[in-house]
Amino acid sequence: MRNKENVQELLQYLQSKSQANLTFDEDAIVKDYEKKEDNQSLAIKILSVLGGLLASIAFIAFLFVSNLFDSKTAMLIFGGICIAGALFLNRISDKIITDTLSVSSYLIGFVLVGISLVDQEASKSVICIIFLVIAVLALFIVDNYMMSFVSLLIINGSILALITLNEWHFLINLYTAIIAIVLTFIFLTEAKFMMQKNRISQLYEPLRSALVFTFLGLLIYISKFGIVELSPVFKIIVSLVILFAILYIVSILFSILKITNIKHKIMIAVATVLLLAPTIYSPAISGTILIILLSFLVNYRTGFALGIIGFIYSISMYYYDLHFTLLTKSIILFSSGILFLMIYLFTHKKLMSNEKV
Repeated sequence: MRNKENVQELLQYLQSKSQANLTFDEDAIVKDYEKKEDNQSLAIKILSVLGGLLASIAFIAFLFVSNLFDSKTAMLIFGGICIAGALFLNRISDKIITDTLSVSSYLIGFVLVGISLVDQEASKSVICIIFLVIAVLALFIVDNYMMSFVSLLIINGSILALITLNEWHFLINLYTAIIAIVLTFIFLTEAKFMMQKNRISQLYEPLRSALVFTFLGLLIYISKFGIVELSPVFKIIVSLVILFAILYIVSILFSILKITNIKHKIMIAVATVLLLAPTIYSPAISGTILIILLSFLVNYRTGFALGIIGFIYSISMYYYDLHFTLLTKSIILFSSGILFLMIYLFTHKKLMSNEKV
């Protein structure tokens, strides 16, 4: 009831500000608003899914201990039934309890199919391609947030696994750069996606969340020393792509903050480049800053929180991996802190002046 009152107040405000006579489908707007509120409880859904997943894993472990899966064919068939059952259950209901059951069954189905194919000595690359195809098909069948989110993660994970298994390490950096570009495009064209009343608009929110998680995972993957041998040149390319994306977002913020002075724009752009220059070999830092800026721009709280956590982790790892003395590290952090404070004071001053106006 409260949601309907809020929508009515907003529509009345919009009507008062418009000279033309506006017509709204109030019931449809309220319904979409309530559905969006339900989708925003991502933490609750993830916790419920994890609970159901743990219970399902215990059940599958019991089946293995009981030697009920000695047949590879039976395991493959049961895994396929789990995936098909999850998709069917998801089509007929959109409640949290059915989300828990369907996502748990969906993931368990993938696990069983994977184990069965490995036991049958199938190629690991073939298994990744099979997972990729199943997840893509699932996107066309379901219209649920959690199932779409999980399917998108499986798609990205399968692509990364294919690259790693075939030792195409240079493609990891290319894939990370592509995800950075796609993520920026998705965030900056949010309004266009949401205006389309079709399958694309339904996939927008899970796609955005999945891209953020994938991008964070890729940043950690390519920045963590010892995982794979990556050429510094490719890391520099990823960092440059992220830097150009950040500069583009900064240019958008100029108009939002009403910064019109050319000198101020140049100073901010130069400060941004100087701030990110020491992290040229660590794309994780600039990448998490990109997530923070994009999430701040569209008010995406989950992405903003993930970006902050990722930024703290990447800064800690960068500080730890630097081959400098403790004094040099302290000077670097001290200088970065001063630069951040200067940027904060400048933007805070501009925001305060806008509020006064």
